[in-house]
Amino acid sequence: MAHRVDRRLRQVRAAILNEEDVEARTASALRDTLDWLYNGIHTGHYSPKQLTQTEKTHCGSLVELNMQRRFRFDDGWRFDYRIVGVDVECKFSQYLGGWMIPPEAVRSRVLCLLLWADDEESKWSMGLVRTTHGRLQGGKNRDKKRKLNKQGRQDIEWLFEHKRLPKNQLLHLDPNVRDQVMQGASGAERLRLLCRLVPRTILTRVTIETLGQQKDPMKRMRANGGARSALKKEGIVILGHYTNHANIAKALNLSVPREGELMSVPLAPANQNEPNTVEIDGGLWRLARVGERTQHPAPRLPVVRRSREGATDS
Repeated sequence: MAHRVDRRLRQVRAAILNEEDVEARTASALRDTLDWLYNGIHTGHYSPKQLTQTEKTHCGSLVELNMQRRFRFDDGWRFDYRIVGVDVECKFSQYLGGWMIPPEAVRSRVLCLLLWADDEESKWSMGLVRTTHGRLQGGKNRDKKRKLNKQGRQDIEWLFEHKRLPKNQLLHLDPNVRDQVMQGASGAERLRLLCRLVPRTILTRVTIETLGQQKDPMKRMRANGGARSALKKEGIVILGHYTNHANIAKALNLSVPREGELMSVPLAPANQNEPNTVEIDGGLWRLARVGERTQHPAPRLPVVRRSREGATDS
């Protein structure tokens, strides 16, 4: 027997998919929620395995909040959102199929916006389903919430399925390298180790905050006592998102950091006939080869001015 067309589900589905950059914005909201939950700047955490059960339970509320902020969904009359005039309940799980549906959602046969994200797999999905008794398991938890049964999972209308979640850099770092970095006795030492052990790689702000664990961890990466000063004698420069830094990265055939990102780059003096060289501080430089130790300190980077702070850095 053919299923009846759920017109309201289709309307909500179309409204969400008509949002600008909906895939990128959803992935960003989920990434930010997980990072917010880890709270690495205060805890040093970066993995789901480090979360308490209370923190994992709280994740659903944070996803609901961040999705509403990103898409400016109206508050629902009885449930989380109102989308094109339809009440929608938002449910998140870190386990595919693990959504817990409350009894009031079943009684109202409400539409559920289902979200899943897995930091280990760097994947996420989002779909819609109408909650009915026939789509739910018989067993309940102490709050009388129930999971979708096999039929319920089959009836999910996926908007996005197994899409790429922005990678959790520390979680996916080589375990041996990560362990070495974590052995640093202070935030400053951990960041210096990161720059030495993970060169030519974009370092995200979250990674820097989690390792720095202080009010202004980015300060530990700058000159005037930060990593830029400490690593200069080892031939390492630290590039940011500034235009003149971007020009250096492009000349060396490297990725260009965006705002809030940094990259440590070991350099060595270059000859005129070598490819991918760049002039810095009056000299010609190239990327240091893997394992190459240079006796030359790194050049002084072009001075940049941060307009908001009125300070200079190099």
